[in-house]
Amino acid sequence: MSPTTAGTTAFDLTDPTTFVRHDPLAFWARMRDHDPVHWHEGRDGRPGFWVVSRYADVLAAYTDAARLGSARGTVLDVLLHGDDSAGGRMLAVTDRPRHRDLRTVMLRAFSPRVLGAVVERVERRAAELVRDVTGAGSFDFAAEVAEHIPLGTICDLLSIPAADRPDLLRWNKSALSSDDAEADPYAALEARNEILLYFVDLVERRRAAPGDDVVSMIAAAEVDGAPLSVEDVALNCYSLILGGDESSRVSAICAVKAFADFPDQWRAVRDGEVSLDTAVEEVLRWATPAMHFARTATTDLEIGGRRIRAGSVVTLWNTSANFDERQFDRPERFDPARTPNKHVSFGHGPHFCLGAHLGRAELRALLTALAGTVSGIEATGTPRRVYSTFLNGHSTMPVAFTAR
Repeated sequence: MSPTTAGTTAFDLTDPTTFVRHDPLAFWARMRDHDPVHWHEGRDGRPGFWVVSRYADVLAAYTDAARLGSARGTVLDVLLHGDDSAGGRMLAVTDRPRHRDLRTVMLRAFSPRVLGAVVERVERRAAELVRDVTGAGSFDFAAEVAEHIPLGTICDLLSIPAADRPDLLRWNKSALSSDDAEADPYAALEARNEILLYFVDLVERRRAAPGDDVVSMIAAAEVDGAPLSVEDVALNCYSLILGGDESSRVSAICAVKAFADFPDQWRAVRDGEVSLDTAVEEVLRWATPAMHFARTATTDLEIGGRRIRAGSVVTLWNTSANFDERQFDRPERFDPARTPNKHVSFGHGPHFCLGAHLGRAELRALLTALAGTVSGIEATGTPRRVYSTFLNGHSTMPVAFTAR
Protein backbone atom coordinates (compact mmCIF):
# COMPACT_ATOMS: atom_id res chain seq x y z
CA MET A 1 0.00 0.00 0.00
CA SER A 2 1.46 3.38 -1.00
CA PRO A 3 1.91 6.19 1.57
CA THR A 4 -0.82 8.15 -0.18
CA THR A 5 -3.28 5.27 -0.11
CA ALA A 6 -2.46 4.52 3.51
CA GLY A 7 -2.92 8.14 4.47
CA THR A 8 -6.20 8.38 2.63
CA THR A 9 -7.52 5.22 4.25
CA ALA A 10 -6.58 6.39 7.73
CA PHE A 11 -7.67 9.98 7.31
CA ASP A 12 -11.18 11.03 6.41
CA LEU A 13 -10.84 14.81 6.49
CA THR A 14 -14.61 15.19 6.77
CA ASP A 15 -14.74 13.28 10.09
CA PRO A 16 -14.04 15.34 13.27
CA THR A 17 -12.72 12.27 15.09
CA THR A 18 -9.90 11.96 12.55
CA PHE A 19 -7.95 14.82 14.11
CA VAL A 20 -8.32 13.44 17.64
CA ARG A 21 -7.53 9.77 17.03
CA HIS A 22 -4.61 10.11 14.61
CA ASP A 23 -1.33 12.02 14.32
CA PRO A 24 -2.04 14.75 11.77
CA LEU A 25 1.59 15.94 11.58
CA ALA A 26 2.77 12.55 10.32
CA PHE A 27 -0.11 12.38 7.86
CA TRP A 28 0.59 15.84 6.45
CA ALA A 29 4.30 15.08 6.12
CA ARG A 30 3.41 12.05 3.96
CA MET A 31 1.00 14.08 1.88
CA ARG A 32 3.50 16.90 1.26
CA ASP A 33 6.10 14.36 0.13
CA HIS A 34 3.95 12.01 -1.94
CA ASP A 35 0.71 13.72 -2.99
CA PRO A 36 0.82 17.47 -2.21
CA VAL A 37 -2.31 18.26 -4.24
CA HIS A 38 -4.53 15.32 -3.46
CA TRP A 39 -8.05 14.37 -4.55
CA HIS A 40 -10.13 13.37 -1.52
CA GLU A 41 -12.96 11.10 -2.61
CA GLY A 42 -16.50 12.00 -1.61
CA ARG A 43 -18.15 10.03 1.17
CA ASP A 44 -21.73 9.42 2.29
CA GLY A 45 -23.19 11.15 -0.74
CA ARG A 46 -21.07 14.28 -0.34
CA PRO A 47 -18.79 15.54 -3.13
CA GLY A 48 -15.04 15.06 -3.27
CA PHE A 49 -12.56 17.90 -2.98
CA TRP A 50 -8.93 18.86 -3.53
CA VAL A 51 -6.49 18.90 -0.59
CA VAL A 52 -3.53 21.30 -0.90
CA SER A 53 -0.78 20.67 1.66
CA ARG A 54 2.50 22.37 0.66
CA TYR A 55 3.23 25.89 1.91
CA ALA A 56 4.09 27.35 -1.50
CA ASP A 57 0.92 25.98 -3.11
CA VAL A 58 -1.28 27.13 -0.21
CA LEU A 59 0.22 30.63 -0.36
CA ALA A 60 -0.24 30.87 -4.13
CA ALA A 61 -3.85 29.68 -3.85
CA TYR A 62 -4.69 32.27 -1.18
CA THR A 63 -3.30 34.95 -3.49
CA ASP A 64 -5.28 33.76 -6.54
CA ALA A 65 -8.65 35.15 -5.47
CA ALA A 66 -9.67 35.73 -9.09
CA ARG A 67 -9.70 32.01 -9.89
CA LEU A 68 -10.39 30.59 -6.43
CA GLY A 69 -13.55 32.20 -5.09
CA SER A 70 -14.90 32.42 -1.55
CA ALA A 71 -18.55 33.29 -2.20
CA ARG A 72 -19.77 29.67 -2.09
CA GLY A 73 -18.18 29.19 1.33
CA THR A 74 -14.79 28.96 3.02
CA VAL A 75 -15.31 26.06 5.46
CA LEU A 76 -15.32 22.49 4.16
CA ASP A 77 -18.23 21.29 6.28
CA VAL A 78 -20.46 24.03 4.88
CA LEU A 79 -19.42 23.53 1.25
CA LEU A 80 -20.02 19.79 1.33
CA HIS A 81 -23.65 20.44 2.26
CA GLY A 82 -24.24 23.20 -0.29
CA ASP A 83 -23.46 26.88 -0.75
CA ASP A 84 -23.00 29.16 2.26
CA SER A 85 -26.23 31.13 2.73
CA ALA A 86 -24.14 34.19 3.67
CA GLY A 87 -22.30 34.17 0.34
CA GLY A 88 -21.96 37.66 -1.12
CA ARG A 89 -23.15 39.21 2.14
CA MET A 90 -20.61 38.33 4.85
CA LEU A 91 -17.08 39.57 4.18
CA ALA A 92 -15.34 36.20 4.50
CA VAL A 93 -17.60 34.64 1.86
CA THR A 94 -17.68 37.51 -0.62
CA ASP A 95 -15.66 37.99 -3.80
CA ARG A 96 -14.49 41.14 -5.54
CA PRO A 97 -15.56 43.80 -6.28
CA ARG A 98 -18.05 43.73 -3.39
CA HIS A 99 -15.46 42.15 -1.11
CA ARG A 100 -13.17 45.16 -1.51
CA ASP A 101 -15.92 47.66 -0.67
CA LEU A 102 -17.25 45.65 2.26
CA ARG A 103 -13.73 45.15 3.62
CA THR A 104 -13.22 48.92 3.58
CA VAL A 105 -16.30 49.29 5.78
CA MET A 106 -15.24 46.53 8.16
CA LEU A 107 -11.71 47.93 8.49
CA ARG A 108 -13.20 50.89 10.34
CA ALA A 109 -13.88 48.50 13.22
CA PHE A 110 -10.13 47.94 13.49
CA SER A 111 -8.93 51.52 13.19
CA PRO A 112 -6.27 52.70 15.69
CA ARG A 113 -8.87 54.96 17.34
CA VAL A 114 -11.18 52.03 18.02
CA LEU A 115 -8.52 49.46 18.90
CA GLY A 116 -6.49 51.63 21.27
CA ALA A 117 -8.98 51.49 24.12
CA VAL A 118 -9.86 47.84 23.37
CA VAL A 119 -6.21 46.72 23.61
CA GLU A 120 -5.76 48.56 26.91
CA ARG A 121 -8.70 46.61 28.32
CA VAL A 122 -7.24 43.36 26.96
CA GLU A 123 -3.98 44.00 28.80
CA ARG A 124 -5.77 44.76 32.09
CA ARG A 125 -8.06 41.75 31.74
CA ALA A 126 -5.19 39.34 30.97
CA ALA A 127 -3.13 40.62 33.91
CA GLU A 128 -6.05 40.26 36.34
CA LEU A 129 -7.01 36.78 35.15
CA VAL A 130 -3.46 35.44 35.33
CA ARG A 131 -2.86 37.02 38.74
CA ASP A 132 -6.05 35.45 40.13
CA VAL A 133 -5.04 31.87 39.25
CA THR A 134 -1.29 32.02 39.94
CA GLY A 135 -0.34 30.08 43.06
CA ALA A 136 -3.88 28.73 43.46
CA GLY A 137 -3.04 25.11 42.63
CA SER A 138 -4.45 23.14 39.72
CA PHE A 139 -7.09 24.85 37.57
CA ASP A 140 -8.46 24.65 34.03
CA PHE A 141 -6.73 27.41 32.08
CA ALA A 142 -9.32 27.13 29.30
CA ALA A 143 -12.26 27.85 31.61
CA GLU A 144 -10.61 30.27 34.05
CA VAL A 145 -8.53 32.40 31.67
CA ALA A 146 -8.67 31.60 27.95
CA GLU A 147 -12.46 31.80 27.63
CA HIS A 148 -12.55 35.31 29.07
CA ILE A 149 -9.88 37.13 27.07
CA PRO A 150 -10.97 36.90 23.39
CA LEU A 151 -14.72 36.94 23.93
CA GLY A 152 -14.38 39.90 26.26
CA THR A 153 -12.26 41.65 23.67
CA ILE A 154 -14.68 41.18 20.78
CA CYS A 155 -17.63 42.08 23.01
CA ASP A 156 -15.77 45.24 24.05
CA LEU A 157 -15.18 46.02 20.37
CA LEU A 158 -18.89 45.62 19.60
CA SER A 159 -20.07 47.19 22.89
CA ILE A 160 -22.11 44.11 23.81
CA PRO A 161 -23.76 44.31 27.24
CA ALA A 162 -22.06 42.24 29.95
CA ALA A 163 -25.29 40.36 30.71
CA ASP A 164 -25.40 38.96 27.16
CA ARG A 165 -21.83 37.65 27.04
CA PRO A 166 -22.28 34.27 28.79
CA ASP A 167 -24.90 33.22 26.21
CA LEU A 168 -22.64 34.28 23.34
CA LEU A 169 -19.75 32.27 24.78
CA ARG A 170 -21.93 29.19 25.17
CA TRP A 171 -23.25 29.44 21.59
CA ASN A 172 -19.83 30.24 20.16
CA LYS A 173 -18.20 27.18 21.75
CA SER A 174 -20.74 24.97 19.94
CA ALA A 175 -20.72 26.74 16.58
CA LEU A 176 -17.56 25.26 15.04
CA SER A 177 -16.56 22.40 17.34
CA SER A 178 -17.69 20.05 20.08
CA ASP A 179 -16.28 18.37 23.17
CA ASP A 180 -18.16 15.20 22.19
CA ALA A 181 -17.25 12.77 19.40
CA GLU A 182 -20.95 11.93 18.98
CA ALA A 183 -22.22 15.51 18.99
CA ASP A 184 -25.53 16.30 17.31
CA PRO A 185 -24.62 18.10 14.05
CA TYR A 186 -27.74 20.22 14.39
CA ALA A 187 -26.45 21.64 17.69
CA ALA A 188 -23.77 23.60 15.81
CA LEU A 189 -26.35 24.91 13.35
CA GLU A 190 -28.65 25.92 16.18
CA ALA A 191 -25.79 27.71 17.95
CA ARG A 192 -24.90 29.67 14.81
CA ASN A 193 -28.54 30.62 14.33
CA GLU A 194 -28.79 31.84 17.93
CA ILE A 195 -25.75 34.08 17.44
CA LEU A 196 -27.16 35.47 14.20
CA LEU A 197 -30.59 36.14 15.72
CA TYR A 198 -28.92 37.91 18.64
CA PHE A 199 -27.10 40.24 16.26
CA VAL A 200 -30.21 40.92 14.17
CA ASP A 201 -31.90 42.18 17.34
CA LEU A 202 -28.82 44.16 18.38
CA VAL A 203 -28.46 45.82 14.96
CA GLU A 204 -32.12 46.84 14.97
CA ARG A 205 -31.68 48.42 18.41
CA ARG A 206 -28.49 50.23 17.39
CA ARG A 207 -30.09 51.55 14.21
CA ALA A 208 -32.99 52.87 16.23
CA ALA A 209 -30.63 54.51 18.74
CA PRO A 210 -27.13 54.83 17.21
CA GLY A 211 -24.12 55.15 19.46
CA ASP A 212 -20.37 55.57 19.16
CA ASP A 213 -19.75 51.86 18.72
CA VAL A 214 -18.68 49.49 15.96
CA VAL A 215 -22.12 47.95 15.37
CA SER A 216 -23.64 51.42 14.89
CA MET A 217 -20.73 52.33 12.61
CA ILE A 218 -21.24 49.31 10.34
CA ALA A 219 -25.02 49.78 10.40
CA ALA A 220 -24.62 53.36 9.15
CA ALA A 221 -22.20 52.50 6.35
CA GLU A 222 -23.04 52.21 2.67
CA VAL A 223 -21.80 49.73 0.08
CA ASP A 224 -22.51 50.41 -3.59
CA GLY A 225 -24.38 53.56 -2.57
CA ALA A 226 -26.88 51.80 -0.31
CA PRO A 227 -26.96 50.93 3.41
CA LEU A 228 -26.35 47.32 4.35
CA SER A 229 -29.47 45.39 5.30
CA VAL A 230 -30.03 44.51 8.96
CA GLU A 231 -29.26 40.89 8.11
CA ASP A 232 -26.00 41.80 6.35
CA VAL A 233 -24.80 43.90 9.29
CA ALA A 234 -25.72 41.05 11.64
CA LEU A 235 -23.86 38.51 9.49
CA ASN A 236 -20.67 40.56 9.58
CA CYS A 237 -20.89 41.08 13.35
CA TYR A 238 -21.48 37.34 13.67
CA SER A 239 -18.33 36.75 11.62
CA LEU A 240 -16.27 38.96 13.93
CA ILE A 241 -17.36 37.19 17.09
CA LEU A 242 -17.18 33.68 15.64
CA GLY A 243 -13.67 34.13 14.26
CA GLY A 244 -12.30 36.42 16.95
CA ASP A 245 -13.30 34.29 19.92
CA GLU A 246 -12.63 30.74 18.79
CA SER A 247 -9.23 31.25 17.15
CA SER A 248 -7.79 33.40 19.95
CA ARG A 249 -9.14 31.11 22.67
CA VAL A 250 -7.56 27.94 21.29
CA SER A 251 -4.32 29.84 20.55
CA ALA A 252 -4.11 30.95 24.18
CA ILE A 253 -4.69 27.38 25.38
CA CYS A 254 -2.05 26.15 22.94
CA ALA A 255 0.45 28.71 24.26
CA VAL A 256 0.13 27.46 27.84
CA LYS A 257 0.22 23.80 26.77
CA ALA A 258 3.37 24.43 24.70
CA PHE A 259 5.14 26.20 27.57
CA ALA A 260 4.17 23.37 29.93
CA ASP A 261 5.53 20.83 27.43
CA PHE A 262 8.73 22.79 26.78
CA PRO A 263 9.79 24.40 30.08
CA ASP A 264 13.16 25.57 28.70
CA GLN A 265 11.34 27.64 26.10
CA TRP A 266 9.10 29.08 28.80
CA ARG A 267 12.10 30.13 30.86
CA ALA A 268 13.62 31.88 27.83
CA VAL A 269 10.42 33.87 27.29
CA ARG A 270 9.91 34.55 31.00
CA ASP A 271 13.46 35.83 31.44
CA GLY A 272 13.33 38.11 28.41
CA GLU A 273 15.82 36.10 26.35
CA VAL A 274 13.21 35.86 23.59
CA SER A 275 11.15 38.71 22.18
CA LEU A 276 7.45 38.48 23.05
CA ASP A 277 6.64 39.41 19.46
CA THR A 278 8.53 36.43 18.01
CA ALA A 279 7.01 34.20 20.70
CA VAL A 280 3.52 35.32 19.64
CA GLU A 281 4.22 34.39 16.02
CA GLU A 282 5.52 30.95 17.00
CA VAL A 283 2.45 30.29 19.15
CA LEU A 284 0.26 31.21 16.18
CA ARG A 285 2.19 28.86 13.88
CA TRP A 286 2.22 26.06 16.45
CA ALA A 287 -1.48 26.47 17.24
CA THR A 288 -2.78 27.05 13.67
CA PRO A 289 -6.32 27.46 15.04
CA ALA A 290 -8.05 27.27 11.64
CA MET A 291 -6.95 23.94 10.15
CA HIS A 292 -8.06 24.88 6.66
CA PHE A 293 -9.91 27.36 4.53
CA ALA A 294 -11.77 26.35 1.40
CA ARG A 295 -12.22 27.91 -2.01
CA THR A 296 -14.14 27.04 -5.19
CA ALA A 297 -12.42 27.10 -8.57
CA THR A 298 -14.18 29.67 -10.78
CA THR A 299 -12.29 28.47 -13.87
CA ASP A 300 -10.01 25.62 -14.85
CA LEU A 301 -6.56 26.08 -13.31
CA GLU A 302 -3.44 24.23 -12.21
CA ILE A 303 -2.14 23.87 -8.65
CA GLY A 304 1.10 22.03 -7.97
CA GLY A 305 0.98 20.37 -11.38
CA ARG A 306 -2.58 19.03 -10.93
CA ARG A 307 -5.43 20.13 -13.17
CA ILE A 308 -8.33 21.61 -11.19
CA ARG A 309 -11.68 21.85 -12.96
CA ALA A 310 -14.02 24.81 -12.60
CA GLY A 311 -16.54 24.24 -9.82
CA SER A 312 -14.20 22.02 -7.77
CA VAL A 313 -13.82 22.61 -4.04
CA VAL A 314 -10.19 23.30 -3.08
CA THR A 315 -9.13 23.08 0.58
CA LEU A 316 -5.98 24.86 1.76
CA TRP A 317 -4.56 23.15 4.85
CA ASN A 318 -2.84 25.64 7.12
CA THR A 319 -2.02 22.85 9.56
CA SER A 320 0.18 21.31 6.89
CA ALA A 321 1.60 24.51 5.38
CA ASN A 322 2.74 25.79 8.79
CA PHE A 323 4.82 22.64 9.31
CA ASP A 324 6.26 22.38 5.80
CA GLU A 325 9.99 21.58 5.96
CA ARG A 326 10.42 23.44 2.66
CA GLN A 327 9.50 26.71 4.39
CA PHE A 328 10.37 26.27 8.08
CA ASP A 329 13.60 24.99 9.61
CA ARG A 330 12.81 22.08 11.94
CA PRO A 331 9.07 22.88 11.96
CA GLU A 332 8.35 20.10 14.46
CA ARG A 333 10.27 22.11 17.08
CA PHE A 334 8.44 24.73 19.17
CA ASP A 335 10.84 27.67 18.97
CA PRO A 336 9.63 31.04 20.34
CA ALA A 337 12.77 32.68 18.89
CA ARG A 338 11.96 31.50 15.35
CA THR A 339 12.56 34.14 12.69
CA PRO A 340 11.52 34.60 9.98
CA ASN A 341 8.15 33.02 10.68
CA LYS A 342 5.81 33.66 7.76
CA HIS A 343 3.03 31.34 8.88
CA VAL A 344 -0.43 31.32 7.29
CA SER A 345 -2.48 31.08 10.48
CA PHE A 346 -4.33 34.27 9.49
CA GLY A 347 -4.56 33.27 5.84
CA HIS A 348 -2.96 35.37 3.12
CA GLY A 349 -3.89 37.65 0.24
CA PRO A 350 -7.16 39.57 -0.18
CA HIS A 351 -8.88 37.57 2.58
CA PHE A 352 -6.11 38.00 5.16
CA CYS A 353 -7.80 38.07 8.58
CA LEU A 354 -9.17 41.49 9.53
CA GLY A 355 -8.60 40.78 13.20
CA ALA A 356 -4.95 39.69 12.92
CA HIS A 357 -3.65 42.76 14.78
CA LEU A 358 -6.15 42.25 17.58
CA GLY A 359 -5.42 38.51 17.77
CA ARG A 360 -1.72 39.23 18.12
CA ALA A 361 -2.42 41.88 20.76
CA GLU A 362 -4.44 39.37 22.80
CA LEU A 363 -1.67 36.79 22.73
CA ARG A 364 0.98 39.40 23.55
CA ALA A 365 -1.10 40.60 26.51
CA LEU A 366 -1.36 37.01 27.77
CA LEU A 367 2.37 36.35 27.40
CA THR A 368 3.19 39.67 29.08
CA ALA A 369 0.95 38.78 32.02
CA LEU A 370 2.45 35.30 32.29
CA ALA A 371 6.06 36.54 32.08
CA GLY A 372 5.45 39.15 34.76
CA THR A 373 3.59 36.89 37.19
CA VAL A 374 4.38 33.21 36.60
CA SER A 375 7.62 31.38 37.34
CA GLY A 376 6.64 27.86 36.34
CA ILE A 377 3.88 26.28 34.24
CA GLU A 378 3.04 22.65 35.01
CA ALA A 379 0.41 20.48 33.33
CA THR A 380 -1.68 18.73 35.98
CA GLY A 381 -3.83 16.60 33.71
CA THR A 382 -4.52 15.63 30.11
CA PRO A 383 -6.08 18.37 27.98
CA ARG A 384 -9.14 17.44 25.94
CA ARG A 385 -9.10 18.08 22.20
CA VAL A 386 -12.05 19.62 20.42
CA TYR A 387 -13.90 17.61 17.78
CA SER A 388 -13.95 19.63 14.59
CA THR A 389 -12.93 19.48 10.93
CA PHE A 390 -12.09 23.19 11.09
CA LEU A 391 -10.96 24.28 14.55
CA ASN A 392 -7.64 22.96 15.85
CA GLY A 393 -6.98 22.84 19.57
CA HIS A 394 -8.11 21.88 23.06
CA SER A 395 -11.15 22.74 25.12
CA THR A 396 -9.52 22.04 28.51
CA MET A 397 -6.02 22.58 29.91
CA PRO A 398 -5.46 21.48 33.52
CA VAL A 399 -2.43 23.38 34.78
CA ALA A 400 -0.79 25.01 37.79
CA PHE A 401 1.10 28.32 37.81
CA THR A 402 3.77 28.99 40.42
CA ALA A 403 4.34 32.65 41.26
CA ARG A 404 7.54 34.51 40.48
